[in-house]
Amino acid sequence: MDSASPQQQQQNNTAETTNGDGDVLSGGDENMEDDESRSQATFRYVITNFSKLKESVLSPPTYVRNLPWKIMAMPRVGGTVTNQHGLKSLGYFLQCNGESESTSWSCNASADLRILAQKEGCEHISRRISHIFYSKENDWGFSYFTSWAELTDPAKGYLKDDTLILEATVTADAPHGVSWDSKKHTGFVGLKNQGATCYMNSLLQTLYFTNKLRKAVYQMPTESDDSTKSVALALQRVFYDLQFNDKPVGTKKLTKSFGWETLDSFMQHDVQELCRVLLDNMESKMKGTIVEGTIPNLFEGKMISFIRCKHVDFSSSRTEPFYDIQLNVKDKKDIYESFVEYISTELLDGENKYDAGDHGLQEAEKGITFESFPPVLHLHLLRFQYDPATDANVKINDRYEFPEKLNLDKFLSKPEPTPADYTLHAVLVHSGDNHGGHYVVFINPKGDGKWCKFDDDVVSCCQKEDAINNNYGGGGELPPEDTTPVKQSTNAYMLVYIRNSALADVLVPVTKDDIKEHLVLRLLEEKRQEVLRRKERNEQHLYVTANAYTEEAIMTYKGADLVSVDRSPCFTFKVARSGSYRETVAAVAEQLHYPAASIRLWPFLARNNHSFRPTRVHETETAGSFLDSATGGAVFVEMAPPTVPVPPLPVSEKDVHVLIFFKYYDIKNSFLTYCGLAHVERRTKLVDLLELMWAKAGLAVGTPLKIYEEEYHSCIHPMINFELALEDAVNELMDGDIIAFERNDVIPPQDGPSGLLEYFQDLLHRVEVLFCDKNVPNDPGFLLELSMKMTYNQIAAAVAMRLGTDPMKLQFFKNQSSYREGPGGALRCSYEGTLKDILLYFKPRQPKKIFFQHLNISIHELENKRPFKCTYVNTKLKEEEMELFPNKSGTVTDLLLEAAKKIKSETAGGHLRLLEIVSCKINHIIPNDIILECLNPAGTKSYRVEEIPNDQVKLEPNEFLLPVAHFQKESYQTYGVPFLLKVKNNESFVTVKERIQKKLDVSDKEFEKYKFAIISQRVNYITDEVNQIFKKEDHAINYSTAYNNAPKLWLGLDHVNKTPKRSRYTHYEKAIKIHN
Repeated sequence: MDSASPQQQQQNNTAETTNGDGDVLSGGDENMEDDESRSQATFRYVITNFSKLKESVLSPPTYVRNLPWKIMAMPRVGGTVTNQHGLKSLGYFLQCNGESESTSWSCNASADLRILAQKEGCEHISRRISHIFYSKENDWGFSYFTSWAELTDPAKGYLKDDTLILEATVTADAPHGVSWDSKKHTGFVGLKNQGATCYMNSLLQTLYFTNKLRKAVYQMPTESDDSTKSVALALQRVFYDLQFNDKPVGTKKLTKSFGWETLDSFMQHDVQELCRVLLDNMESKMKGTIVEGTIPNLFEGKMISFIRCKHVDFSSSRTEPFYDIQLNVKDKKDIYESFVEYISTELLDGENKYDAGDHGLQEAEKGITFESFPPVLHLHLLRFQYDPATDANVKINDRYEFPEKLNLDKFLSKPEPTPADYTLHAVLVHSGDNHGGHYVVFINPKGDGKWCKFDDDVVSCCQKEDAINNNYGGGGELPPEDTTPVKQSTNAYMLVYIRNSALADVLVPVTKDDIKEHLVLRLLEEKRQEVLRRKERNEQHLYVTANAYTEEAIMTYKGADLVSVDRSPCFTFKVARSGSYRETVAAVAEQLHYPAASIRLWPFLARNNHSFRPTRVHETETAGSFLDSATGGAVFVEMAPPTVPVPPLPVSEKDVHVLIFFKYYDIKNSFLTYCGLAHVERRTKLVDLLELMWAKAGLAVGTPLKIYEEEYHSCIHPMINFELALEDAVNELMDGDIIAFERNDVIPPQDGPSGLLEYFQDLLHRVEVLFCDKNVPNDPGFLLELSMKMTYNQIAAAVAMRLGTDPMKLQFFKNQSSYREGPGGALRCSYEGTLKDILLYFKPRQPKKIFFQHLNISIHELENKRPFKCTYVNTKLKEEEMELFPNKSGTVTDLLLEAAKKIKSETAGGHLRLLEIVSCKINHIIPNDIILECLNPAGTKSYRVEEIPNDQVKLEPNEFLLPVAHFQKESYQTYGVPFLLKVKNNESFVTVKERIQKKLDVSDKEFEKYKFAIISQRVNYITDEVNQIFKKEDHAINYSTAYNNAPKLWLGLDHVNKTPKRSRYTHYEKAIKIHN
């Protein structure tokens, strides 16, 4: 479909724009209809001297949806599927935005391409196309539209005076990725798609145009709400922006308030499910406020579930509220047929008769009728249903009609005060299948029949037919020459109707006066801050940001060097990169509220030995040069003492003085502290510094000292000769050097370092460890600095102190591996290694992580017990997960006693048993004296604790237990909860079947679909229910539940699994949750 645009041919050709009836409206570009944003246009291209056409030609542009559309014609010779003999033919294409260099635009359009007959009585040639035009496929049509011979045949009438007329009718959606002003063309704006949030965008637009709901959302009190976690505030923000913005609105703050991770925005969910979850959340947030009850007042209707006896005067009923109605689509023509099915009654007869109290068992009708319909009616169409043939959900794309005007009076139990007449307000449309797709919504904002299409960030006006008729689904056969794909996968998925009597109330205009002033001010301030942040980001390259540390920050740090970039307190300032040293000092002085003349800056520098020290700066340097971005722009702020008045800084000349920092180590308390700085002349002797050190450490004059140079974290040099000058005593003396000292007349404590050297050695063994609770998803945890020499008990004590708990009620787990995060094996409390052994396999720069969990019992007690995971099933076959902690050397009896403590049941304790389950079948009843060490779940094998039904507690000699399990088609496709059924010797299957139905509580209608089979080594379906007898002496039955390896027999119930446990690969698997 390559195109060309020869200029010489086009000089003789003309273009005309016509109306939908083919009448010429104007000729040429200059007189074209002004509304270039229109959705449809018909235009012609007149080709003169057609017989001389040798190459591709393009018509002048006609604008639809603000994009240029051209007819392209080209003579073609060559073999194609439709032109097998290589005859000459005409190629006919439609080109969109062909001269654009952008690669991000797209436009979905359909078109009728015609060659007009110019002779009376002859027919036009017409073909239809549908395509998504984009940069790489900006033209679409037919390489072989018709043969050259047909066009030049005088009898066909296509040529007149060697002139051919091509005509195209284009209908286009609003384009994406180009300048489309939704506000200008429709008065509304769209919502940005975060990745796969089209379903949410469609729902939000629907709720936004439910004006009474929008009004109530604005009235919700959010003054004190956290702006990042408040769903109500985030919804107010989205609605406000939709109402007053001129550009598409973002939803990231809203999804963040839901508590969603980034991945949630790239995972498509079900719009019907989100609708329920969001409305429930809003209803709960509105409770106790002035708008309490808004949600039920708008969306709540009432239905009556009833059972009515046919032959006696007895009935029972229950009124239930509903917020939406789910309608079956399959095999239904329209909404009315679905409602008829919804209220159809089920006959309770035969074995399924209704217990009518004093009237005994009676034939009855069971059904639903509607008591009232709400002002806003949400209809969820069940397009996705489980297909047993494929064992997966499939989408039903059948044609299903829904009217613009809907009357539901006949489905009410009695008439309401106003007729149940409804007007269609919104149509949520899904394109795709059960694996994913795209949502758009068509909305009738004022209920007056004027529709708009909301497709994420693009909003456009559309025809009523586009919103309603085109979304019925299904589709008919098309002529073979038509390339339009039948859009069977695009159809309505959710409908919103508004009651006619409530239209004015529900669609009440919402003005700025309806929004609380504090909310408007808050949102405007947010926007102002966003503008400032955006400006900062845009100008970021012009500024440098630095972290400033004062002596107070150094005082809090007890390690090597002077500060920790990660943990030491600091303040941040920003200055222009081109700013001078003096301007930088002024900026810091302003932030500290301190005289600029009393401040000196010393940028930190990473030395070759990996120490991190302040260094002198030349006052001629700019901020960008001396604030090193590689070290985070860290700078030390030297300040004169805060006396009144503040004195000037001491003189410090580069070649004469050096900046020295002093640390004092308190041997008795094993405590290292910073004690000040000084500008010292380079020729000063160490002995002359003693008086300064005594004063800074608060020591008596004459106290004997040991002095050290702290060169870097693992290199501390003793300074022996106090008579040496500083520049001789210190290796490569420079600004930022550290002198540490300690007393030489103190005996060190037995349980601490012997002195400064050993203290620094201990620092080398310290490491930051992140402790995370294994039972809290994505727990950020907390950091502790610990020694690699610490034992298990010391680690437990440190963590317990941080958590405020008993160290004996903590259990620790190693990380799985250096490549995979997550709790691995548990650490025994008798672990003899150190922290270094625990962290052995972590890489040097990898964060060190240990997991823990709180215990209800002591760790010693836990380690003498065995965690035993199983399921618990009560007499109603309700299943739940359970973890028990019996003694390791215990038996099944001990396990059941532990279970009895956990189970809240009056019958628990003495009437429990343990079953071995394999692939949803009961394999054994485990005897109570079996040792637990013999029980190990693996693969499809698991264990189940269950309450023993009263009729099975004590079996008579002629009774036995028969395993029953569910399967679908094949005996190996078992599922569900299996159970044991008490059977009498020589009992007929007829009575056994009755008890199965009663135990499963299944209706007659459903139970009729069940098939039954006796299964051991082969499957034998029961065909003669009366003569099917169960005998206790049958070898397979007699040993079916014994704890041995004899052949097993079980009764299989073959029916459709309506709740299959499918893999979570489809886009609708993950349940939607709003966490805040």
